[in-house]
Amino acid sequence: MNVHDDGPDPAHRRPPGVSDTTVEALGSLSKALETTERARGHLYAFHQLTGTADLELDRTVELLRKAGHGQWADRVRREILGRNVIPGHWTFQVVEAYNDTYYEPFRRLERRALADLAEGRDHLYEAEMKEARRTAGRPAHSARPGSPDTSTPGRETTP
Repeated sequence: MNVHDDGPDPAHRRPPGVSDTTVEALGSLSKALETTERARGHLYAFHQLTGTADLELDRTVELLRKAGHGQWADRVRREILGRNVIPGHWTFQVVEAYNDTYYEPFRRLERRALADLAEGRDHLYEAEMKEARRTAGRPAHSARPGSPDTSTPGRETTP
């Protein structure tokens, strides 16, 4: 490999004319979207956990009845089982509303910003940070996947 080829792949190199501030702004936008991805994951966890709890109430009702507590079984079934988590919404509807109202528009905007401002190249900020922090030529410091490495990670030796 030519030493000049030891750098980010072309998809992660800054296009000509893109400023440091633009790269930083796009990195910030991507970071905000990544945080939104995490929030969305928590929302799906909320959806699944609430659904699991609601399904467990079937067992609760059955056990209360079996133990002779029919009034409590009826009360759990009537007051909690199948209840909305917010007015008019089960958790799947909360997830759908979040996706439609916030997540999808955010994702589309981030893609359009990358296309318009950086020729669609993603993770420029991170690629440049990696390039600044890695030690070229050192084991496990290659610029990109498929680059020749001088050793197997975890088996480096110190001279």
